[in-house]
Amino acid sequence: MTTLIGMAQNTVEKTPVTLLGLGAMGAALARTWLAAGHPLTVWNRTPVRAEALAAAGARVADSAAAAVAANTLVVVCLLDDASVDEVLAGADLADRDLVNLTTSTPAQARARAEWARERGARYLDGGIMAVPPMVGVPEAGGYVFYSGSRELLERHRRTLGVPVGVTYVGEDAGFAALHDVALLSAMYGMFAGAAHAFALIRKEDIDPAALAPLLADWLVAMAPAVHRTAGQLRSGDYTQGVVSNLAMQVAGTPTFLRTAEQQGVSPELLHPYFQLMRRRLAEGGGEEDLTGVIDLLVR
Repeated sequence: MTTLIGMAQNTVEKTPVTLLGLGAMGAALARTWLAAGHPLTVWNRTPVRAEALAAAGARVADSAAAAVAANTLVVVCLLDDASVDEVLAGADLADRDLVNLTTSTPAQARARAEWARERGARYLDGGIMAVPPMVGVPEAGGYVFYSGSRELLERHRRTLGVPVGVTYVGEDAGFAALHDVALLSAMYGMFAGAAHAFALIRKEDIDPAALAPLLADWLVAMAPAVHRTAGQLRSGDYTQGVVSNLAMQVAGTPTFLRTAEQQGVSPELLHPYFQLMRRRLAEGGGEEDLTGVIDLLVR
């Protein structure tokens, strides 16, 4: 009997969740909450996507408004910010804890937070730093940036932490989106560099699979340089801890451009960055690190 009571209490303690949006990410979140024993209500514009979740124990609402009415904690994982407007247009958000995991800009997130407050909801914005296969797999290292009400996050931290980790970045509702886009921008820059590297060997008798581990190890070795950059930005001294100054690096750029030309590879991924380096050098930043380029980007 004690065991049965304990099981019942454990079930009651699991926070019920409403989830709007069952794309690849939404479905992964839903499966993880269900597996952890959370009562789950779901809604999706295309109902067929909810069938497998219904078979696993989810309650499928016939409208977004009904799904919102079902539970206090409402998680939104839709295509874009405009979809949030459309889906929640007829929902009563009064006294709801709205967690928006829809990818947006910082400005959109801040506007959405005010929009939610006007409708009587408490609001958290989230930026997902994971892909669907990482959800529910703690060792994969996925997490969500959250910003907005710290009190609201602490209230639901355990529930929100079931699918992936939780990283809080501030009361400003736009900070989660800003951190999300900042990290993803760096990722695309890395992908651009890797694309150029593979293009250089594309016509040669070099196995891309042989280059890949060398490239990966090199990128890992270079990654800690971001800490030096952060320190220089904080102190304002861009010559602090310089290993290879800007003047020396600019002097080496023609080799990269000539190599690309000789290999029949467009320099379009490298050229914009090299242009910024030369501009900073022309302004007298020859003894600096590459950090001064950042100031050229900020308008």
